[in-house]
Amino acid sequence: MTDFADRVLAWYDRHGRKDLPWQVRDAYRVWVSEIMLQQTQVRTVIPYYERFMARFPDVVTLADAPVDDVLHHWSGLGYYARARNLHRAAAIVRDEHDGAFPSDFDSVTALPGIGRSTAGAILALSFGQRHTILDGNVKRVLARHAAIEGWPGRARVQKTLWSLADERTPAERVDHYTQAIMDLGATLCTRSRPRCPDCPVAADCSARIAGSIDRYPGKKPSKEKPLKTTTMLLAVSAEAVYLERRPPLGIWGGLWSFPEIEPGDAEAWRSRLGRNTLHSEEWSVLRHSFSHYDLDIRPLFVAFDAPRDAARDRDDALWYRLDQEPPGGLAAPVRKLLDRLKDIDYVANR
Repeated sequence: MTDFADRVLAWYDRHGRKDLPWQVRDAYRVWVSEIMLQQTQVRTVIPYYERFMARFPDVVTLADAPVDDVLHHWSGLGYYARARNLHRAAAIVRDEHDGAFPSDFDSVTALPGIGRSTAGAILALSFGQRHTILDGNVKRVLARHAAIEGWPGRARVQKTLWSLADERTPAERVDHYTQAIMDLGATLCTRSRPRCPDCPVAADCSARIAGSIDRYPGKKPSKEKPLKTTTMLLAVSAEAVYLERRPPLGIWGGLWSFPEIEPGDAEAWRSRLGRNTLHSEEWSVLRHSFSHYDLDIRPLFVAFDAPRDAARDRDDALWYRLDQEPPGGLAAPVRKLLDRLKDIDYVANR
């Protein structure tokens, strides 16, 4: 066991987080938590995780559930491909592994949505196997401690960090070390204002000694995010609002949304969805940010006296009453617009 690992484990014994709801020797529960924790902080994940576990207590229940139900319980966490991959992987575990989460590295990495670091974390935390992890928190700790130059997204830098992570991962208590090194990055070695005086490896941290903590890890080369625009049609009747299920691939894949239309197509949509238009107006632009671009949503509100029946008989479209549970997962901006519909009382019978 390395001296680095000794100090990290000693700190974990005194200060580490040991009461998180997924800290059990159950690969299914650990797996779900690790997927939720990708790109999302612990305090945000906990209530979602607890609701998800209450609905899907085991992998077979998850596999057997409709994907709409899974996406509904994921709504608000974002990065919805994670939920779709989770559902697909659960079916594989059910059908190819007799409902038991696999315990060998190759089988785990073969599941949709699970890469090298996530697989290592699941196997270390669930089965005590020695595997190396390298999530964002661990990259930050190691890059600062060893003053590794460059952006971790570059292959050369990532290779160096993987090698360093492997050197410092102990042969014993690997489950505790895995949790500890993640905790260290999440609670002490944070992106801004790290708590160096409390860090168990501060004494020989190269970045701290050089007074250059903010330099590590290296920043991703800056690139101006493009701006895209779309128009969403908010078609309402006295009782309901029209929603469509998005295609499985692409942004918000499989979620329910307002139709995205070309501004010049508004009249055709009015004819398709309603009989007489009672009111029509453009709402203020709603901006939604993704990691790679910003999206300006231009809501076009149209109220009809009665909806056309043609939209009712499709699996991927429906008239949704605002007093009911959503039919499945909803993207954040769609949920915001639905809340506004409720607030302004355009839809009756709520």
